[in-house]
Amino acid sequence: MKPAIPLTVSEQTLSFDRQSGSLVERALFNHRLIVLLVCALVTVLLGWQATRLQLNASYEKTIPQGHPYIVNWLAHQADLKGLGNAVRIAVANPEGDIYDARYLETLRTLNDQVFLIPGVDRAAMKSLWTPNMRWTGVTEEGLEGGPVIPDAYDGQAASLQQLRANVQRSGEIGQIVALDGRSSVIHVPLLATTADGRTLDYVALSRQLEALRERHEARGVTLHITGFAKVVGDLIAGLRQVVVFFVLAILIAAAMVYGYTRCVRSTVLVVLSSLVAVVWQLGLLPSLGYALDPYSMLVPFLVFAIGMSHGAQKMNGIMQDIGRGVPKWIAARYTFRRLFLAGLTALLADAVGFAVLLAIDIRVIQELAIAASIGVAALIFTNLIVLPILLSYTGVSPAAARRSLHGEQDFASAGGHEPAGLFRLLERFTERRWALPAVLVSLALALGGYGVSRHLAIGDLDPGAPELRADSRYNRDVVFVNAHYGASSDVFAVMVSTPDGACADHDTLMRVDALEWQLQQLPGVESTQSLARLNRLVLTGLNEGQPRWFDLIPNQAMLNMVTGNAPRGLYNDSCNLLTVSAFLQDHKAATLNGLIDTVDRFAAANDGPKAKFLLAAGSAGIEAATNIVVREAWHRMLLLVYAAVVVLAFITFRSWRAVVVAVLPLMLTSVLAEALMVAFGMGVKVATLPVIALGVGIGVDYALYILSVMLGELRRGASLSRSYRIALHFTGRVVLLTGLTLAVGVATWVFSPIKFQADMGLLLAFM
Repeated sequence: MKPAIPLTVSEQTLSFDRQSGSLVERALFNHRLIVLLVCALVTVLLGWQATRLQLNASYEKTIPQGHPYIVNWLAHQADLKGLGNAVRIAVANPEGDIYDARYLETLRTLNDQVFLIPGVDRAAMKSLWTPNMRWTGVTEEGLEGGPVIPDAYDGQAASLQQLRANVQRSGEIGQIVALDGRSSVIHVPLLATTADGRTLDYVALSRQLEALRERHEARGVTLHITGFAKVVGDLIAGLRQVVVFFVLAILIAAAMVYGYTRCVRSTVLVVLSSLVAVVWQLGLLPSLGYALDPYSMLVPFLVFAIGMSHGAQKMNGIMQDIGRGVPKWIAARYTFRRLFLAGLTALLADAVGFAVLLAIDIRVIQELAIAASIGVAALIFTNLIVLPILLSYTGVSPAAARRSLHGEQDFASAGGHEPAGLFRLLERFTERRWALPAVLVSLALALGGYGVSRHLAIGDLDPGAPELRADSRYNRDVVFVNAHYGASSDVFAVMVSTPDGACADHDTLMRVDALEWQLQQLPGVESTQSLARLNRLVLTGLNEGQPRWFDLIPNQAMLNMVTGNAPRGLYNDSCNLLTVSAFLQDHKAATLNGLIDTVDRFAAANDGPKAKFLLAAGSAGIEAATNIVVREAWHRMLLLVYAAVVVLAFITFRSWRAVVVAVLPLMLTSVLAEALMVAFGMGVKVATLPVIALGVGIGVDYALYILSVMLGELRRGASLSRSYRIALHFTGRVVLLTGLTLAVGVATWVFSPIKFQADMGLLLAFM
C-alpha cells in the first residue's frame, strides 16, 4: 500500500468545505472582510468616545451607602458639616508662632482664596479668620464670648496679645491651633457638587490647592494638606507614572511574545488586538455614563494582559497548523474550532468573577467590576474573533511556522515522549511517586498559608494614606498634623439623637459624659469633644477654675445657658442631635474596632426615649463602616467567584474531576495570596478587595486551556501521562509564556510611586 501523499496548499483550499464548522464560524469566516470593516468602524467610533473619558473620583462612591452607619450619617448630614468629606490645611510659621502680623495676614489671604474654590462648603469652613471660630470665657462681667480674631484687630502688639488670650479660651488648641502654637488649620468641608450642579472635580481641586501651596510657601509659610480630596488628587496626578508602567508592560509583553515566535506580524497583531479591546473598553465607559477613578485606572492593563493570554493561544494554534502545510485561512478556522469554546468559557469565567464584585455595596468597586466586565466582553470580539480573522489574511512568517514545529518534531522523534527539560520534569508529576509528595507539599502550604491568613486584618494598617508611599508629600503632611495637633484628621463621631429641644437635658448630658469618658480610655484616642465636656469646662471657669467644679450639676437653667453659647458643631439648631467626637491617632482597623465595640456596648445599655446613640460620622466613623462591609464581603466574594468558576468549568468539561483539578490550585493560590498580604503588611480594603477575584479570573484561563486539550486526549483513549504531555506541548508553552509575561509586566509596578499600584502588582505577579 502506497503512503498517503500530503495535499498541496491549493488542493487543500479546493477540498475544504467552506460550509463546515459551526454557524458562528461560517458567519464570521465566510464574511471576513465585512467583519473586519465593522470592527474597524467600531474602533474608530469608540476611540473617539475614549477621548471624552474623564478621570475623577467621588467620596460618596467609596463608602457603603446602604450600611446602617452611613444611613445614620446621611440622615443627619445637614447637621454634621465638617464630619464627612473635608480637607485640612495646616499653615505653619517656620520663623515663629502664629501670633505674628505677617503670618496672620498670609493666613487671611489664604483663607479668602480657599473660600472661593468651587465645591467648598463655605458656611462650614473654620479657621482663625472665620466667624464661627469663637471663644467662651468667664470675665468679671460673667460668661462672655466672641470671635477669636478681635473686632478691632490691627496687627499691633495689643491685638496680638488679645488674640492669644482668645485662642487660649476658645478650646481650639490642639484642633484649629497647634499644641506648640506655631501653626493653625483651615478646616475645609467639601460638597458633592459645585454651585452650578456639577460633580466636584477632585483633579481641579487638587491643582488649586497645590497652586496655593506653591504661592504661599514663597511668602514664608509652609502648608500641610490632608483629606480624601488630596489623596485622590495625588493618585490622579500619578496617572502619568501609571501610563509609563502600562507602556512598559506592553513593551515587555511584545518582546516576550516576539522572543517566542520570532514573527513580527503575528506579534504585532496579538498586541494590537489586545489594545483594540482596551480602546473599546475606554470608549464604552463614557458612552454608558461612567468615568475612571483611581481604583479602576489599572483595569485597562488587566484587560490587555488577559487579551495577550488568549491572543497568544490563537496565534500559536494558527502558527502550528501553517507549519504543517495548512493554508493560513484554513488554519485560522481550525484554530477557531479548537479554541473558541475554551476561550469563550475562560472569558465568561473572567467576566463572572468581575461581576461578583457587584454584590459589594461600595460603588467604586461596583464600577471597577463594570469596567472590567466591559473590557472582557470586548476581548470576546477582538481576540477570539478579530485576531483569527486577521491572521487568516496575514498568516505568519515561514520561519516562525517552522520553529513552532520543532517541539512537535522532537516530541514525535522521541516516540511521543517529551525530551529532557522542563516539560519532561512536569510530566513526571502524573506518576504516583511524584504526584503524592507534590500533593502533600501543597497540603502543607495550604495549611501553613491558612494559618498565616487568619491574621489578615481588615482596613488600613498604617497611618496616613496607604495608597501612597510612606515618604509621599501627603503622608509627610499627615505626620506633621498628627505630631502638632491633639486632634488629628481622623475623627470618629457618635451621634446622639434626642427629642426636639432636649439636647441639653441633664440626664442626657450625663450619659454623653459617661460615653466620652469610656472613649478617652481607649488606645488610639487622643482627645474628645462634646457638649457635656464644654459644660464641665464652663462651670469650672465660673467658679474660679476650682477643679472640684469640673462636673455636670443638676441645674437645667445653667446647662441651657451654656448650651446657648456653645458652638453649633456640638449640637444642631433644633437641639435634637448631639455629637461626641473622638480624635484619633490613626484610622487603623484595631483602633476603629475598639471604638465600635465600646459604643455598641454603651448604646445597648443606655439607649432610651430621651437619647439614642447612633454610629457613626466623621472620617474614621465612615472608614469603620467601610471596613465592616469589606469584612462581610471578603469571603462571600471568594465563595461566589469560585461557585461561578465551578459552574462554568463543569459546563465546559462535564467532569467533576476536571472541575476539582481546575479549582484546587486556584484555591491554594488564593490562600497563599492572603498569607502574602499578611507578610507584606497589607490589609483587606477597598483598594485590595478586588485583587484576589481578579487573580482567580485570570488564573482560570490557564487551567481551561490545559484541561481542554487533556480531556480531549483522555476521551480518545490516551493515558494521563500522554494527555498531559500533549497538552503541555500544544497549549502549555503559551500558558507558560503568557503567565510569565503577565507576572513580569505587573512586577514592574512594584517600583511605582503609588503604593496602591505596587501592592496590586505584587499580588497579581504572585497569583
